[in-house]
Amino acid sequence: MLAVLLARRGVSVTLWARTPVERDLLERDRENRRLLEGTPFPADLAVSADPAEALEGAEAIILAVPSKRLRENLRLVRDALPSRTVLVSAVKGLERSSGKRMTELIHEELPEGSKESVCVLSGPNLSGEISRGTPSSTVVASHDLAVAEWVRDIFNSTTFRVYTSEDIVGVELGGALKNAVAIGAGVSDGLGYGANAKAAFVTRGLAEITRLGVAAGAVPLTLAGLSGLGDLVATSFSELSRNRYVGEQLGMGRTLLDVVAEMRHVAEGIDTSAAALVLAARLGVEMPIIETTAHILFDGMDPQEATTTLLNRAPGQEWPRELVRGQSNTA
Repeated sequence: MLAVLLARRGVSVTLWARTPVERDLLERDRENRRLLEGTPFPADLAVSADPAEALEGAEAIILAVPSKRLRENLRLVRDALPSRTVLVSAVKGLERSSGKRMTELIHEELPEGSKESVCVLSGPNLSGEISRGTPSSTVVASHDLAVAEWVRDIFNSTTFRVYTSEDIVGVELGGALKNAVAIGAGVSDGLGYGANAKAAFVTRGLAEITRLGVAAGAVPLTLAGLSGLGDLVATSFSELSRNRYVGEQLGMGRTLLDVVAEMRHVAEGIDTSAAALVLAARLGVEMPIIETTAHILFDGMDPQEATTTLLNRAPGQEWPRELVRGQSNTA
C-alpha cells in the first residue's frame, strides 16, 4: 500500500517481488489481487524480481514485510543496498524468539549502516482505507530529526498527514504491541461483551503497552499518540483489522489453526503476543492482558475463563505515580 501511496504522488517507486512468477503476475494485473484487490498500480510504480535492479539508486527503501520474514529479506538485499540510503521500517511486529524490535534486527543484519539513516513509520493506517484515499495520519520516527522530516515530506499529502518523532522505541513498540491487545479486543467482540467491556480492555491494554514501552526507553506521551493510542483504537475497533478478526473468531469458539488457515494476510499480533512476553520478562514488566491473550492463542484457554481470570485480579491504582513520571515498570 505504501508503494501505491508514494506512486500516486508522482514518486518513482519500484516494488521488489520475491520471484519472477510474482513479478509477472503483478505486472500483468497491475494490482496485488491477493492482498489488495481493487487498488490499481499507478504509472510510476514498477515491479522487479531482481534486488539489485529494484534498489539501484534508491534514496529510500521501505521495509514492509511480516516481522517473521524481515531478517531473511534483509540478508537477501543487503549486498544490493545503495550507500547512504534511508531505511524506513513499516513492520509492526517483534521478533518472536527474542522480543527484539525491527530496528534492532536491521542494525544486527546491516551493522555497517548508520542508526541515523533508519526510520520507523507507524500509525492508524489500515490499508483498505488508505487505498480509498480517505484521510489518515501517521508518525515517522528517527534518531535524526532531519531524516524524519525528509521522509515526512515524501509521504505527506492532503489525505495522508505525517508527523515526526525522535522516539523510535515508542513509535515502534506502540505499532507492534497494539496488535496483541487488538486480538483480545476482538475476543471481547466474539463473546458479545459490549462497549463497556471493550473500552475497559483497550484502555488497560494501553496501560500495559505504556508500562513496557517506558521500561524499554520510550517516552510515555508517544504511546498516547498516533502510533500508540491512535493505532490501538483503529486496530481494535475496525472491521478491516485482521488482528481484531482473529480475536473475534476465537471468542466465537473457533480454533486459531482454522482461523489462520483461511486468512490471506498475516495477523502480527499472534507472534507479537509471544514476543512481548519475552521482552516483558527481560525487563521485569507485568503484562496480564497480553499474557492472558497468549494463553488463549497458544494454550487453548477458554475465552470466558480468561475474562474471569482478568476480572478476579486484585484491583489497584489506575496509573502508579512512578509511571506518570515515566519510571515505572511494574503493575
